[in-house]
Amino acid sequence: MIPGIEGDPQVYLNGEFTPLSQARISVLDRGFIFGDGIYEVVPVYAGKPFRMAQHLARLERSLAAIRIPNPHTQAEWRELVRKLIETSDARDQMVYLQVTRGVARRDHAFPAQVVPTVFGMSSPFTRPSADLRANGLKTVGMPDERWLHCEIKSTSLLGNVLARQFAADRDVPEVVMFRDGYLSEGSSSNVWAVRNGVLLAPVNNHLILEGIRYGFIQEMAAARGIPLEMRQVSRAEVEAADELMLSSATKEILPVVSLDGKPIGSGRPGPVYAQLRQAYDEAIAAL
Repeated sequence: MIPGIEGDPQVYLNGEFTPLSQARISVLDRGFIFGDGIYEVVPVYAGKPFRMAQHLARLERSLAAIRIPNPHTQAEWRELVRKLIETSDARDQMVYLQVTRGVARRDHAFPAQVVPTVFGMSSPFTRPSADLRANGLKTVGMPDERWLHCEIKSTSLLGNVLARQFAADRDVPEVVMFRDGYLSEGSSSNVWAVRNGVLLAPVNNHLILEGIRYGFIQEMAAARGIPLEMRQVSRAEVEAADELMLSSATKEILPVVSLDGKPIGSGRPGPVYAQLRQAYDEAIAAL
């Protein structure tokens, strides 16, 4: 038994489906030795993947960034996701995909003629609760001390793990990170601020991971007539914001009502969040 996982679900590993308890990789897999790989997490609503094209495009970008040849065509990835969805009876799911450079003698340099390791699994997805949507969540701030290629969705996540534990140690679900005094992101989410009705987002560059909801929120803001500025956002602006929000595959979009024990705006979810939340739910209902 694996803590937090019920039963023995079927997973995909290197061309075959197998019970999770029987899935095995070599201890010399570079994903295990070096964290040398990338991953994707695709949300599935009522059996339908959400923004699949964008997830596959980011997977391709991340693979190219660390020079792992893409082991599958887009059609093959789509078919794999379809089969993974069928392994679960859950209405809503999270499909996890991972590609590592493969198995080779331990050496930091890229090995020649190595076959990538491909892993996939689907897990039930419980959407954010009505309480979180209505009342928001608390956060704490911390310095962003991670590496300078956060745009790569890498399996090397120790910096994010430590950031998430920083939040857990303070009994809150997420951090808001700042690099050199400017907003970057959370441990596993993008962060958005609102001031005077304008939605503010950090620049989409190498210092943040472009969450798939990052582009989606841009689209929703444009459709709803919400002004959006993508620029450096200072910590002072975040602390004085009227609203603060998080977005990710698992969080969807959620309001933040306090930072470091101090209320954001009125201390309640605000009107810009309400518009984006409604647009998000409408998009899911239209799948």
